Amino acid sequence: MADKKTYYLTTAIAYASGKPHIGNTYEAILADSIVRFKRAEGYDVRFQTGTDEHGQKNELKAEEAGITPKEYVDATAGEIKRLWDLVGTSYDRFIRTTDEDHKKQVQKIFKKLYDQGDIYKGTYEGMYCTPCESFFTQSQLVDGKCPDCGRDVQPAKEEAYFFKLSKYADRLMKHIEEHPEFIQPESRKNEMINNFIKPGLQDLCVSRATVKWGIPVDFDPKHVIYVWIDALSNYITGLGYDVDGNHDPLYEKYWPADVHLIGKDILRFHTIYWPIMLMALDVPLPKQIFGHPWLLQGGEKMSKSKGNIIYADDLADLFGVDAVRYFVLHEMPFESDGTITWELMVERVNSELANTLGNLVNRTIAMSNKYFGGVVENENTADAEEKVFDDDLKKVVTEAIDKVSAKMDKLRVADAITEVFTVFKRCNKYIDETMPWALAKDEAKQDRLKTVLYNLVESITIGASLLEPFMPETTEKILAQLNTSKREFDEMKEFGKYPNGNKVTDAPEILFARLDLKEVMVKVEEIQAAQRAEAEETKYPEVEKKEEITIDDFDKVQIQVGEVLKCEPVPKAKKLLVSQIRVGNEIRQIVSGIAKYYKPEEMVGKKVAVITNLKPCNLCGVESQGMILAAADDDGNLSVLTVDKDIVAGSEIA
Repeated sequence: MADKKTYYLTTAIAYASGKPHIGNTYEAILADSIVRFKRAEGYDVRFQTGTDEHGQKNELKAEEAGITPKEYVDATAGEIKRLWDLVGTSYDRFIRTTDEDHKKQVQKIFKKLYDQGDIYKGTYEGMYCTPCESFFTQSQLVDGKCPDCGRDVQPAKEEAYFFKLSKYADRLMKHIEEHPEFIQPESRKNEMINNFIKPGLQDLCVSRATVKWGIPVDFDPKHVIYVWIDALSNYITGLGYDVDGNHDPLYEKYWPADVHLIGKDILRFHTIYWPIMLMALDVPLPKQIFGHPWLLQGGEKMSKSKGNIIYADDLADLFGVDAVRYFVLHEMPFESDGTITWELMVERVNSELANTLGNLVNRTIAMSNKYFGGVVENENTADAEEKVFDDDLKKVVTEAIDKVSAKMDKLRVADAITEVFTVFKRCNKYIDETMPWALAKDEAKQDRLKTVLYNLVESITIGASLLEPFMPETTEKILAQLNTSKREFDEMKEFGKYPNGNKVTDAPEILFARLDLKEVMVKVEEIQAAQRAEAEETKYPEVEKKEEITIDDFDKVQIQVGEVLKCEPVPKAKKLLVSQIRVGNEIRQIVSGIAKYYKPEEMVGKKVAVITNLKPCNLCGVESQGMILAAADDDGNLSVLTVDKDIVAGSEIA
C-alpha cells in the first residue's frame, strides 16, 4: 500500500494575554474543519496550534497580578487550550513558546542568522506599541497611533539587534510572482506587495534589551529575542526542526507546511518576515499562507464595560458546540468580514439546524418507526413520475462530495457547508414531492413507501458523513440514530449502500430544539451583566509610570488655550479633521485623528488645550502646526480636552 499523502496545517499561535473571544476561536474551528476534511479524504494530517507567551505585555500583566510571568502565561495558555478543546479542535500538538525544545531552537536560529551576517547589532529609536510589541517610524503611524491596532505609541530608544530584510526582498518578490498561490486570497497578496514590499523593506528589530520576559540571546544575555523570530519559528520547531540538521522525522515528513492559516491583521509578519527568515535559514517556504477575515460582533467594538464580548463557552452553553461551529464556519465570507450576534445565532439555529436538518432526521426516523417498526428496506419501486424524483435526489446526493471537495480545495469552507446543506434541503423537498403520509394510506403503495424512506435514510447517511468535518458531534448522533457508520468519501458516489433491512432507533433524539429569542436574551443579559460587573471592579486603569521629569523639562512643552474657528475633513483621510485654531494673535492649522468621535461642526467654537511648540509635520498632505490634547480609554472613547471657563485663546496652560 502506498504511503498517504501528507498535509500540514498550522494556525497562528494565540497571544496568551487573556481569554480569547469568539473571533479568535473562529480560527481554531476553521482550521479544524479543514484538517478533518483532509483526514477524511485520506491524507496523513499534522495539525498544530498553540500560544505565543513572551513579551512586554505579559511581563506587565504578571507584575500587575503579583505573580511571575510563567505563572501568568500558564494560566492564560491553559484557558486558551481549554476553549480550543471545548470546540473540538483536533490538533496534534499544542505548542507553547515556553516549551524547552522550542526555546532551544529559537536561540540556535538567532545565533545562526547572526553568525552569517543576517542579524547585526544597532540602536533603535522610534515609536513603540506595547500591545503589538512593534516599533514604527513616524511615517508608518496612522493619525499618530499604531497602524495595526490603533492604540497609542510611545517614543523608545534602545540597543537592539536587527534582521536584514532588505537583503532578501528581491528573492521574496520573485517567489511570490512564481507561486501565485503562495498568498491567498488574491486581495491580501496585492496589499502586501503594494503596501510593504514595493515601497522598500526596512530592517527588522529582533531583540529587546528593556524586556526580561523572553528567550535570552545566549551570546548576549542582556537581550531577549523579539516576538517574531520567537513566535514564527514555532511552525518548524514544533516538528522538531534543528538548526544543525539533526531534524526529527516529523520535520522531514511534514515540512513544508501546506497552509499557514492566520488572521488578516498579521499577514505582513507571515508573508514577509517569515519567508525571509526561512530563506536565510535555507529552509523551504510553506506552500500557502491564507489570511482569513475577521468575525465581528455586530459591527460594534467589543468590551467588558459594554458587556458585549462573546466567548465560545458562553455560546456553547446556550446553543451547543456544533451550533457554534456551524455558525462561525457558515457565516464567514471568503474575503470580507463576517458578523455574529446573539439574535443571528438564534435565527440560524431555528432555520437551518432545527428545521432543515434536525426536523428532517427526526421525521424520517419517526415515519420509519410508525409505518415499518423502524425497519428500512429498499424495494426500489417507482413509476415513471416517481423515478424523476428519485433520480434527482440521488443525483444531488452523489454529486455533493465533488462539489464540497472543490470548495474545500480553495478553502471556501462556508460554501462547502452550503453544499452539504443542499443535500438536506433536497431531502426535505423529496418528502414534499413523495408525501409518505399519503402513501401510507394506500395498501398498494407500501413498497413505494419503503423505497421513499430508504432513499431518505441513505441520503441522510451520506449527508451526515459529509457534515462530519464541520459538525462532528452532530454527525455521530445522526449516524447512531440511523444505526449505521460513517460513509467513506470514496463510497459516497454510490447510492444504496445502507444495509437493506437495517433498523433505525426507536427513540429518536431531538438534534436541535427551536429556541425562543426572548428566553435566550434573558440569559444573554445575565452574561453581559457579569461582564459589566467584572469591568466595574477593574474600571480604572493602572497609571502608566513614565520616567520622572523636572519642572524644567515640563517648561519645554508649551500648552495654550486655542479656539476652534473652522473645522473640516481632510480629503482622502477618514480619520482626520483639520482645524483652524486661534492661539493668541495667530491662527494655527492643526490636524487631528478625531473624525470618528467628532463631526467638524461639533468642534467649531470649542476652546481646547493645544501643544503649540511641536515641530510642524505633514499628515496626508496637510501641514499640522501643533496638537490638540485628547484623552482616550480602552473602550474606544475619546474626548478632546477643553477649558470650562471663558479663558482667552492663547492663555498658557500650566
